[in-house]
Amino acid sequence: MKCLFCSRDIESGTGKSVIQNNGKVLNFCSNKCEKNRLKLNRDSRNFKWTRN
Repeated sequence: MKCLFCSRDIESGTGKSVIQNNGKVLNFCSNKCEKNRLKLNRDSRNFKWTRN
């Protein structure tokens, strides 16, 4: 699996999966990526530390 925000590979047994009301599954490698995407509504293309 890859992180939805930074596109890094997620090792099995780590990371976090968030399931939205519409059934879409969002995979994140860390709380940093999750907060930037969900709470702060940031676009990953604007950050140098992401691979997008």
